[in-house]
Amino acid sequence: MDNEVRQMLRKVRRIDIATRRAANDTFAGRFQSVFRGRGMDFDEVRPYVPGDEVRTIDWNVTARAGAPFVKKYREEREVTILLAIDVSASGDFGSTERTKREIEAEIACLLALTAVRNNDRIGLILYSDCIETYVEPKKGRTHVLRLVREILACKPRHRGTELAQALDFIDRITKRRAIVVLISDFKGGGDPGAATTGLDRALQAVRRKHDLVAMCVQDRHEQTLPDVGLLTLEDAESGEIIEVDTGSAKVRQRYAAAATEERAQLRKTFRKQGIDTAEIDASVPYMPTLVEFFRSRGRRRR
Repeated sequence: MDNEVRQMLRKVRRIDIATRRAANDTFAGRFQSVFRGRGMDFDEVRPYVPGDEVRTIDWNVTARAGAPFVKKYREEREVTILLAIDVSASGDFGSTERTKREIEAEIACLLALTAVRNNDRIGLILYSDCIETYVEPKKGRTHVLRLVREILACKPRHRGTELAQALDFIDRITKRRAIVVLISDFKGGGDPGAATTGLDRALQAVRRKHDLVAMCVQDRHEQTLPDVGLLTLEDAESGEIIEVDTGSAKVRQRYAAAATEERAQLRKTFRKQGIDTAEIDASVPYMPTLVEFFRSRGRRRR
């Protein structure tokens, strides 16, 4: 076994341990209310009690029994969760000991392990500016660990990002309603906002059929330039190399303004489509942000 494989397996093990407790304790009680099943199935009838809605009365049973009875339903709990994870080159950045890609893998594992507890099916799409990997939704802990290995071991053929293409792929292959979780830094090579260009149609198509959620994993240290004089920068996705005078206050201000505008455009795009979004800073612990996202989404869906 070579060193690269050993390192990857150690990462899988660490992510498994780090997320297992959170999946069991922190999210187990919220997951069902936040990510609901496909609908309601008839369960049984029971005698009417004051406070029951009149529309739930089963008039046929009521007529036969001579007393009011109501229909009782239960949620069809099993759902399919599809994780669509951006593996473009911008995910290799990290200002701490972990890259954005590793944070994405941890979040994916946390969601997958929680789904396993609810007997849900979970699938995986890894995308750059093409579909790099697709794993069909299945159940089981072994399947979940396979997904984490796929994320960490992925060596993308391409460096760029094309979210619209990934969404079109999801729209084609996923016929039944699913929960689609986009996990990405939502950055594209070139001009600020490139990652959101032309997304409206693709987002709308997926949003009509599925429950679409966005997990935006960014690093705050990407939003500003340090004052260190002349600096050579390379765009991770386009490969473009430029020299920047970070000693100039105007240069730093323009860079920060462009980064702020990019994030504002992203928020506007998701808000327009009614997509719930969690903004995660990869440079600090992400659990409080996820907990608040689950809590807030759960309140809105009551």
